[in-house]
Amino acid sequence: MSALGAVSLPDIDFRRIADDFRGLDLKDVTGWPLVPRVVFLVALLLTILAGGWWFDWREQLDTLDGKRQQEEKLKEEFLLKKRQAVNLDEYRKQLAEIDRSFGALLRQLPNRSEMESLLIDINQAGLGRGLQFELFKPGTENTRDFYAELPVSVRVSGSYHDFGAFAGDVAKLTRIVALKDVAVEAAQSGGLRMDAVATTYRYLDDEEMARQKREQQAKARAAGR
Repeated sequence: MSALGAVSLPDIDFRRIADDFRGLDLKDVTGWPLVPRVVFLVALLLTILAGGWWFDWREQLDTLDGKRQQEEKLKEEFLLKKRQAVNLDEYRKQLAEIDRSFGALLRQLPNRSEMESLLIDINQAGLGRGLQFELFKPGTENTRDFYAELPVSVRVSGSYHDFGAFAGDVAKLTRIVALKDVAVEAAQSGGLRMDAVATTYRYLDDEEMARQKREQQAKARAAGR
């Protein structure tokens, strides 16, 4: 048998250990036997660790976890801003293209002085197709953010083919005109009659924009009272 196999564990006298715990003087811990002192010190250490965890370390760990989450969020924001910075020139090109496209669309809207000529163009488009106007009545303007809508109630009589040609001519106008609420029915005098709303648009001039802004500010102040 090897030397390792010859080593035997010491016998533990549990009765003696139990006797060491009897009659301990709490006022004289230093006089306790070794085992009770070791157990007491271990218990004291565990109590200190548990108290530290409950009253201090737990809050610090929660704070640390929150800081880690904040760090991850800041990293994501940094990467996002870094990508935006890298693509800044491309974004500027896209913005310039959007401005050009918006300007082109805006030029399709007449100003206040050009509205009369636009209404004449719509009327001439119908007359050019042989349509008879029974009604051509501009309505009330509806003001939006930077433009205004002007609905024009139209009633014309003619053939179905002429109605289609008229709609095509209106769509080809240099200014934006939309035909809405189209209704076609037989006329009492024969042929067909078409009712529609031709909605035209114009952009607001600087004076109108300023007035609209003042009105919005006044409404906001009145609502905040």
